[in-house]
This record gives sequence, C-alpha cells and structure tokens, in this order.
Amino acid sequence: MSDCLHSLSWDGNALIIVDQTQLPEILTYRRCTSSRMVAEAIRELAVRGAPAIGVAAAYACVLALREARTEYQDWPQIQQAFHDSCQAIAEARPTAVNLAWAVGQMQKIFAEADPETADQKLLERAQAIEKEDIDTCRRIGENGASLFKGKTSLRILTHCNTGALATAGIGTAFGVLVTLASRGQLDRVFADETRPLLQGSRLTATELMEDQIPCCLITDSMAPAVMRDKKIDAIIVGADRIAANGDTANKIGTYGLAVAAAYHHIPFYIAAPFSTFDFSIQSGKEIIIEERNPDEIRQIGGHYTAPKDIPVYNPAFDVTPASLIRGIITEKGVLTPPYEESILKYERSLTNE
Repeated sequence: MSDCLHSLSWDGNALIIVDQTQLPEILTYRRCTSSRMVAEAIRELAVRGAPAIGVAAAYACVLALREARTEYQDWPQIQQAFHDSCQAIAEARPTAVNLAWAVGQMQKIFAEADPETADQKLLERAQAIEKEDIDTCRRIGENGASLFKGKTSLRILTHCNTGALATAGIGTAFGVLVTLASRGQLDRVFADETRPLLQGSRLTATELMEDQIPCCLITDSMAPAVMRDKKIDAIIVGADRIAANGDTANKIGTYGLAVAAAYHHIPFYIAAPFSTFDFSIQSGKEIIIEERNPDEIRQIGGHYTAPKDIPVYNPAFDVTPASLIRGIITEKGVLTPPYEESILKYERSLTNE
C-alpha cells in the first residue's frame, strides 16, 4: 500500500486529508483546522468511504471541543457548542452509518469526562477509532481471503473504492484483494469506473496500480458481459450501511451488480466492519438514501455532456437485498444466511467484548 495514498492523518492540531476530488491528476492535501472544515470535506467527498469518514468525524469532534473552549468560558456553553458542532458533523452525509456511529462514540466520551480531562479523552478515543479501523481492515482482508483457500488465478470484480483512501487501513473489500495478491492468488481485478463520480477509475484504479495488483478498468455497463465472458470468480464490494436483516446500502450500481451476479451464478460478497452495521433498523427500506447535485450526472470533469436543464435523478447509493448476498465479510469472520440470526449473533459478540 502506497504511503502517499493514506486517506488521512492527525498532526496534533489539524486533520490532514488527501483531497480525493483531485485524484488521480493531482495529489494534494487539505489541512482541516476546524470541525466545520472536516464536515465540508466530508460533504464535498474530499474524504469519503464509510470507515474513513467515521475516523474523520472523530477527529472533527476533537476540533469541535477546542473551538468551543476558544469561544466560551462557561462550561455549559462549551457543552452546548460542542453538541451543536457534533450535530453538524453527523449531518454531513446521511447514508453511511459510520459517521453517526463515530460522533456518537465521541459524545459518549464527552458526557463521561470532566472539564479538565475532556480534550485528552476525546483525542484518545479518536486515535483508538483510527487504530481499530487499521486492525479491522487487516482482519477483514484475512477473513475474506480465507473464502478462497487453495484457489489461484482468481478473477475478482469490485465496485467503487474501498481501499486505503476509503479507510484508515488497507481497506475492506480492497483489503481482501490486497491479501489475495500478497499470497499470489490473484490473476486480475476488474474495477468498475463507478459513475457518476468515477471513484473506481479515479481512486480504485490508482490504488491497484500503486500496489502493482494486476487489474483491468471497465465501465459500469460492461460488468454483466465481463461476468459472462471473463470467468469472474467472485464480486466483492464494500458497504455504507447494513441493516439487521442483511440488506446493504452501497454505492449506486451495487444492486445491479448483485442481480447480474445472481443470474451468472457468481458469489457476491460484502466486506464491512462492525461500525457499518445499523442494528437499529430491520431492513433496507429504512435506510435514507442521499441524493446529490444533478450536475454530477450532467457533467464530467466540469464539462456538460447533457443538456444543462435536463431533469436528473442522482441517488448516491442503492440497497442490495440480503437474498442476493452470499456472505458478509467482517473482522470476526464471514456472516452467512440466514442473516437475521448471524447478524444478531455478531451484534451480541460485540456487546460482550
């Protein structure tokens, strides 16, 4: 994994993020010195990927308390300002549950801390969330690779970006690919370009090339033909929110891939950490789907490729029903149907830690 492509880092006073809107043409960084700047970076997709924005949100909460202390002297006012900032951070993007989870973790730490230790406690928790994600990605990679024990010359198809740019570690679905490649089991990775914002071609392709993993870039609409003609062994993608029944929200286009995979009898896997599960919702019907700027579809690279006033439907995510998912790769192992049972058991294992 290329060191330059780590999604973010903390320098003691600011969160440094790779501006992913500029890749692959320019490798540039944003130095976020306020919680507002971090929230803006999340909204603008300068930092993206469910685990990465969770880590970013945690550090944003650290900045939020420092800002509140600068503005107010009275502790109740500081508390209110902190909670207001946390709310703004959590609302930056609605679909990825990792964001709200991380903010909730930081608010819990804040509620339990006294005024003298709150800053240090928040920083320690943010650093722990980052460290946990690094370890979680490693374990997801190992658990996913175990599905292909004894197999070589594998051809895997993936969608969107789930690597070091989307996490604090080697990635979720991408982490499985990295692990398989390190063991000499991969023939090739097929990466969807992932319209409309091209996270596959701009980010995943960049990471694959940087890591010297054999790869081939395809358009989203080519995927079913590639499944038919290129002997794809499996499809592995990430997730932004997983319901208690296994329904999974991920980047738009994932549902279509799962349908095509089912038709071609190709196993379809989700790779995600514990923070992506939303045990409070029973099915994908309860997941709020973010809709983004219509110009993301009307334009490519700032140039209009469609009439400027044509109506546009631009959901950032879709929901894949659990019935199309062969397994959910987690840091604790691979969950399999029936998901109501395996996810409940998984949830209980987390609460017992």
